[in-house]
Amino acid sequence: MKRSTASKLVAGLAATMAVTSACASDRGPDSSFGGLAPVAAAEAAAAPSEVKFGTLESPCGAGDAVGATDQGVTDTEIRIGFGDDSGYVKSPGLNKEMGDAVAAMIDWCNEQGGINGRQITGTYYDGAMTQANAVMQNACGSEFMMVGHGFAMDQTSEQTRVACNLAAVPAFTVSPDAANGPMTYQGVPFPVDYANGSQWFQIAEMYPDLLNDFDVIDSTMPTIITSTNKIRSIATAAGFNLKNCGVTLNYEGESSYVPFAEKFKECGVKGLWTSRSPVPAEFNLVKAFDQVGIDPIFMGEATWYGDAAREWNGANGGLLDNLNAGMTFQMIENADTVPAVKDYVDVVSEQGGKTALLGMQATSSFLLWATAARECGSDLTRQCMIDELSEIHEWDGGGLHAVTDPGANMPAKCGLVTTLEGTEFSQAFPTEAGTFKCDDSYLIATDASTWGTDLGPDRIATKYLNPNIIRPAAS
Repeated sequence: MKRSTASKLVAGLAATMAVTSACASDRGPDSSFGGLAPVAAAEAAAAPSEVKFGTLESPCGAGDAVGATDQGVTDTEIRIGFGDDSGYVKSPGLNKEMGDAVAAMIDWCNEQGGINGRQITGTYYDGAMTQANAVMQNACGSEFMMVGHGFAMDQTSEQTRVACNLAAVPAFTVSPDAANGPMTYQGVPFPVDYANGSQWFQIAEMYPDLLNDFDVIDSTMPTIITSTNKIRSIATAAGFNLKNCGVTLNYEGESSYVPFAEKFKECGVKGLWTSRSPVPAEFNLVKAFDQVGIDPIFMGEATWYGDAAREWNGANGGLLDNLNAGMTFQMIENADTVPAVKDYVDVVSEQGGKTALLGMQATSSFLLWATAARECGSDLTRQCMIDELSEIHEWDGGGLHAVTDPGANMPAKCGLVTTLEGTEFSQAFPTEAGTFKCDDSYLIATDASTWGTDLGPDRIATKYLNPNIIRPAAS
């Protein structure tokens, strides 16, 4: 399932098409969304050095790059794929903010002249949760790279991606083989062998009396099993003695969550971690807590910071007022004080798109990709991109998030915690809005038993390796 978005969309159309395309059949680029007229590109690129995204000098602008140097690259065009799971029938619009962000950033870049003068043509792919491999099969035949995407079931598509040497700069990865996959670089890395445990250390400072009263909610989904195993090791490193109540929830949902809530109550839990996103099944569990008379501190991934939790909490009497979400990103509420956040909100809002945390994550990865592509000049090949990306070791997306090391696939050593009250999120730790707390102890080397895959000496997953994969020339 795909649709093509090129350089100039009518405001608001990107958001509409992101939803309606979920049911569309495969089709090629829509020529009705053509590039900007050359005169407009030339005017926009008159002073490219003056354009910034937050603190980052824009990687976009006019130039004289030429050559059909690789699949999806011509004298005038660079084709990239992007996407999300917005067509998932059980959670319509899932992670739609990622597709909206990349579509808007493509336009932002093309208005400045593209990358060294080549216009970017983006093809949107809807993974719809179960179609990730079909997406990758389609992308393999036409795209230069995948950029700013994220598919919850990426374990089904990783073998296909690696086999066709489709280099990627995703917004996020889920499965172990994708997280440490070859030819993959992320603005905010999430490798299996190292983790940013800041949220656990910070929650420990916020609730020191609960170190012996927390537990992790287990799931039947393989990728979540891997994630929660890693989370347990991080929690231990942060000083938690988890209760291990033995509660496992079916990823597809339960007929009633009350028995599971009762089990947590009997176990004496006062705090819980979930590796799932804010979807109806998780909300039903929170309702069940209320039904059995407990109100645990609820702690989750950064995906809980967003409209889904905000709107549900407002409609359900504040049952999620105990929600805490750890992040390495700035809050959108800080747009007035953090230039990069304001730039993100402005760029996406001008297109009528949805703004949310994962949209910022997709934006960071797009900017990372564009920064490397600019350095390649006319020699825009996947090999050059791998070489350039592998050399970027300090990255914050212009100020969107804490500093990471994409080139070495290493996460940040900083974080903050947000909390929800009613329909409003606020920064709970550290207390000064717009700041992170950083500490070397936050970077945790996880136990190999939690990785869910085997890594080579270069920390790349070995499962789908073949002799033809692209490695950095210096390696």
